[in-house]
Amino acid sequence: MSKGLAIGLGCLGVLIIIVIAVGIFVYSTYNTVVGIDESVKEQWAQVQTVLQRRMDLIPNLVETVKGYAAHERETLEAVIQARANATKTQINAQDMAANPQLLEQFMKAQDGLSSALSRLMVVIEKYPDLKADQNFIRLQDELTNTENKIAQERRLYNIAVKEYNTKIRRMPVVLFAGMLGFDVRPTFEAPEEAQTAPKVDFN
Repeated sequence: MSKGLAIGLGCLGVLIIIVIAVGIFVYSTYNTVVGIDESVKEQWAQVQTVLQRRMDLIPNLVETVKGYAAHERETLEAVIQARANATKTQINAQDMAANPQLLEQFMKAQDGLSSALSRLMVVIEKYPDLKADQNFIRLQDELTNTENKIAQERRLYNIAVKEYNTKIRRMPVVLFAGMLGFDVRPTFEAPEEAQTAPKVDFN
């Protein structure tokens, strides 16, 4: 075997080893990022679950309030409309990656609902009999718990997104993350006034 052929085979061997090493690295990194991406999707599903729980409580709350404060029509209609708006705005984690403005629209609809609920609770202050109603007290407690869960799930979602975004923006993953379909995801950034759950406890 000539010296040139031996050098050529040696270079080819080194090249093959480099290609295999890069392939293993890409494969391993891809699987890791997919796992983190799935965690983000799972956490977003948790956010939607607790938001749906709030949606489910609202009709019962409105009906209970109607029995005592039927003439507060404007406030009740505002809650119903805000709930309808929030229900219309549904997105999944994949949509948000493609269009971060969708999360902003979603948050705006949810914040509108929180605001309408806050106004409703202020109106309820005028009705001591309603505040003493056992059904209302139960709904009030459930709503308070749900609002707390919403805040917690949003926080956990942001933690999952931070881990995902950090992973795909670090070297060397950033070099091929976009090519593999991994884009930065938006975090849940509610406005200052929306970061506090509506006050629903008047005891």
